[in-house]
Amino acid sequence: METRTLGNSDLNITRVGYGAWAVGGSGWQFAWGSQDDNDSIAAIHRSLELGVNWIDTAAVYGLGHSEEVVARALKSWSGPRPYVFTKCGLRWDAQGNVQKVLTADSIRREVEDSLRRLSLDVIDLYQIHWPPDPDSAQLEEGWSTMANLKHEGKVRWIGVSNFNVEQLKRAQAIAPVTSLQPPYSLVHREIEDAILPYCLRDKIGVIVYSPMASGLLTGAMTRERAAKLPKDDWRKSHPDFTEPNLSRNLVLVDRLRGIAKRHNRSVGEVAIAWTLRHPAVTGAIVGARNAKQAEGVMRAGDLHLDDKEVNEIQEFFAETAA
Repeated sequence: METRTLGNSDLNITRVGYGAWAVGGSGWQFAWGSQDDNDSIAAIHRSLELGVNWIDTAAVYGLGHSEEVVARALKSWSGPRPYVFTKCGLRWDAQGNVQKVLTADSIRREVEDSLRRLSLDVIDLYQIHWPPDPDSAQLEEGWSTMANLKHEGKVRWIGVSNFNVEQLKRAQAIAPVTSLQPPYSLVHREIEDAILPYCLRDKIGVIVYSPMASGLLTGAMTRERAAKLPKDDWRKSHPDFTEPNLSRNLVLVDRLRGIAKRHNRSVGEVAIAWTLRHPAVTGAIVGARNAKQAEGVMRAGDLHLDDKEVNEIQEFFAETAA
């Protein structure tokens, strides 16, 4: 697969990486419903077989379980070890309630826990999962701690997720930001106005999450499937998966099928490729819950849409958004 250098790092990452959010399984606040660990491991292995060279997870996914599944997949993988990215800053209590914590002692406990769960000596990219509440000094305390962890060799590179431009500037005043991880898809384009231009200008790598809008743009989502999402799937009551937005989103999917058929690709691959066409985007995080799903989307990094197709998609979006 084609690779690109991530921000100021020495990490040459494939255009698509494996996203391990859903493999955390059920039983926590932002779960995707139940998940079979063996299916998860098969999905990771198939993604690596297809050429993917990085995995993105987080401590909070499944309250530690996602990192443990990633470790099991790596232990039984015979090829070169992929880069492993994970995140900190979302802590949970005994009841599973999640809250933002970016104090120095908390981050230091988190990195040790993640290293243990992942069975690693060093984390390739360590990211703050969410910024603290506005005006909180924890942003500076947390980012200073991240910089110290890099200096100490616990992590190789440090990045952030879900930061806006002002928050990026506050972090950069302390230490360089290697990467930003924001949501980006045809359905959610909010980062195009300010965040992507800023990252491009300041050479901050961007690895976008939910390029298929959390399953909406895979081509497999239907009204019936959306209605039958389990109660412990966070998408169950999300506006994207309920009316009136659901019908509009499914019309967009139908319009993408023609381009997908033209390339003999899946609708999901077209949706992912659309995000990758932006010059600020280094890579896209793509989830798959089994080997078959991985087969259908992980080659998206090699799909290049021409200007005509991009314009065609933009027109589809404008029509459905009207």
